[in-house]
Order: sequence, then C-alpha cells, then structure tokens
Amino acid sequence: MNRQDPFRDSDYLQKNQYKDSSNLDARANLHRKFSTAKVRWQPWAFDLLRLEPGMRVLECGCGPGWLWRENIDRLPDGCDIILTDLSPGMVAEAEAALATSNHRFDFQPSNIQALDFADSTFDVVVANHMLYHVPDLAQGLAEVRRVLKPNGRLVAATNGDNHMKELPLLIPEELRQKAASLRMRGEAGQLPFRLENGRSLLEPFFAQIDLHLYEDSLWVTEVEPLLAYAFSMLKPGVDVPETAVAQLRDLWAAKIEADGGIHISKHSGVFEAYK
Repeated sequence: MNRQDPFRDSDYLQKNQYKDSSNLDARANLHRKFSTAKVRWQPWAFDLLRLEPGMRVLECGCGPGWLWRENIDRLPDGCDIILTDLSPGMVAEAEAALATSNHRFDFQPSNIQALDFADSTFDVVVANHMLYHVPDLAQGLAEVRRVLKPNGRLVAATNGDNHMKELPLLIPEELRQKAASLRMRGEAGQLPFRLENGRSLLEPFFAQIDLHLYEDSLWVTEVEPLLAYAFSMLKPGVDVPETAVAQLRDLWAAKIEADGGIHISKHSGVFEAYK
C-alpha cells in the first residue's frame, strides 16, 4: 500500500472514497453533461468487449454497474457475468440496479489481487478505470491472467498524462493556499497505470496488447458540476474555507460568461490484452 497516495490505499478507497457511488457519480456527472464525444463512453467501451452468447465475464471494480446498466439491451443471450468490487457498497448498488434485468449477473466483493475464482474461468475480464488504484499491480495482473481462459482477454480502461490537464490551472495562484485541499486531477502526478506506460506494465503477462483511444473533450457551461467534481476528491474531514469556495464559484462563473464555457481536454482509452 502506498501511504503517500490515498487513491492507492485499499482501506481508504473501500471505506471512504468509494464506500458508495456519490464521489464517483460527481465526477461521472461532469463527463455525462459536458462531453463532446460522438458516442458515449459506456457504449463505446462495451463494443470493445465483443461479447458472444455463452461467454463468461468478470468485471473487477464494477462500481455501481454503469457499464451493464447502459448496455443491458445489448447483452448476448447466455452470458454469465460476475461483477466484483473492493467496496461492498458499490457491489450492493450494482446488484440493486440490475436486479430486475432479464440477464444473469452474480455479485460479490472482491480484491483483484486475490481473486476467488479457478484458473481459466473467464473469456473476458473488465477493469474500467481502476488498475491505477491497485497497490500491487503486478499481483493483480497475475491474478487476471490466471483466471482468464486460453486466448482470453483483459479489457482495461485508463487515462493519459494529458487527461483534463486544464483543471489545475483553473485554481489561480492566489487561491491555491486557501483551497490547498482540493485535489484537482493532474496535481497529484502521473497515474501508476496510464496510457503512456500501460503497455509495458501489461507485457509481462499478456501475449498481445492493442490500444484503443477515445476521442472526447469537455465543454463545461455550468459551475456547480465542476465544483462537485473538485470536491469529490477531498478526503473525509478536510474542509475548504467557504470564502475560497465562493471565490472559485465567482471566478469560474465569470469565465463561463465571458467565453461561453470552459474547455477541458480528455485523454482516455482502453488496452485490450490477450492471454
């Protein structure tokens, strides 16, 4: 566990940041509302699974089940899908959301570093924007390889170094001390698993690796979703002075009024790795 980075601290992730979907939803909401992509992320990512009838699928880090909820009518018949997450709260939300579907899902809390499944069980393993949270990534990837069938695939989404690179610049220098607790993406350094190094990290475990890039950016025309995004990064018990919040709100509102919106770059994609 890396105690310098709470976003790789399994205890913190399970009990605080991702105990339920509220923080994740605040961040996802910014993308839902202001994405410029021609195809939404969940359908685009689902296409890369290339599911066929009867396949066995494992998702590690399923969150509240968004991938399946948005593509429920596109699932082939007879697929056996197991949704897991480190957080029992996330698993419970996914199960509740998919309870009335006509497809077979199983749900259980699970740590990717110690998967409770037999060797060569799954055709596809999904890891959607979660491998950068894994403390011992090599152990996690070894477990994924173990549970994949021969010629099985890992479909792993992540971001690159240019993802949302404008965010840190939205807090001017004079407010940085007052709002120092705001963890704007990009300020904490590079992700441990990202587009730039993902291939080299996967190569010891997989025979073939393909990278699919997702074309998107944000055009943000409302202040509150951007503030909600920023505050979703706060650790519990950390407060930002209300005066700093008010200044940020006014600053961003003025920028939106003057320019019509705030442009934010995105740099995301999916590694498709074959056993």
